[in-house]
Amino acid sequence: MVDAPPLPLDSQLCFSIYSASIAIHRVYKPMLDELGVTYTQYLVLSTLWEKDGLTITAIADRLALEPSTITPAVKRLESAGFLTRQRSAADERQVQVYLSPKGADLHAKTGCLTATLLRRSGFTVPEMIDLNRKVQALRDGMIGPG
Repeated sequence: MVDAPPLPLDSQLCFSIYSASIAIHRVYKPMLDELGVTYTQYLVLSTLWEKDGLTITAIADRLALEPSTITPAVKRLESAGFLTRQRSAADERQVQVYLSPKGADLHAKTGCLTATLLRRSGFTVPEMIDLNRKVQALRDGMIGPG
């Protein structure tokens, strides 16, 4: 490794992505509060909107989180009526998570998040799609073979 002077914080991509993520969470929070969910709960619901009936482990894998992080969010979503949990008939050790009608209906109300993100960012839809693809490629490179 070559000794190089450390980059100023604002020149470090990791900090830019981290601080952008925090800024997005702050913008989303009032809207998510109005919908009655936290950001983590929103991510769990988003995963189920893609594919309903996933196990806790499958949801955790999709979100790159630990099942121990997902389980409390799932329990709170179930208490709020957004989803249900059922033991798998094939393997009783597995718990499958399903959207309730209330959870499925919430999906239509989340368009405000994307609309606000676009408006606040000043990006066009194609620019946002391009940025998203680049960030995903960066993420994939970080988790792929070293």
